[in-house]
Amino acid sequence: MRRMRFRAAAWAVLMVSVAAHGALPAHFADATDKIQVTAGKRIYRQRCASCHGRQLQGQPLWQLQDPFERRRAPAHDASGHTWEHSDEALFHMTKYGRFSDSPRGVRSYMPAFAGSLDDSQILAVIAFIKARWPLGLRVSQSLLNPGYAGMPANARSAEWTFPPTCITSAQRWRAVSR
Repeated sequence: MRRMRFRAAAWAVLMVSVAAHGALPAHFADATDKIQVTAGKRIYRQRCASCHGRQLQGQPLWQLQDPFERRRAPAHDASGHTWEHSDEALFHMTKYGRFSDSPRGVRSYMPAFAGSLDDSQILAVIAFIKARWPLGLRVSQSLLNPGYAGMPANARSAEWTFPPTCITSAQRWRAVSR
């Protein structure tokens, strides 16, 4: 019951904020757009699956950083941390091979796709990845986008929870609901 009240209060605050902000971010990947998701699936299989896995599972032991090898490609499914980044951050990482706020000395092994994929193709891949997440992760990730773009339409009526490891989402909900 407490969880339902918390969710209802957070939902009300979110809807007021969405109405106030309204605009979509510059780079928004719509996980509900079936055409975009289908195109993203095809591109993902051709360009991303060899590193991140056909089922988005990442490379074995992707959580480890081996000093003698390159960092393994992380999972993009619910076991990974992709959902902890906004669409804009994911877009920037895919296009340029690094997050925009990464310190200069940090090396990224993610290839930059700026020369081989256009912006709409990059967004399609991100939409495909997001479409595979459970509802709680999609809600959590949408909180990172301007105006909470990507908030699932059924988030208020469907039964869902944040995953147990989702401490950052709980902190975001608390901050938004104040």
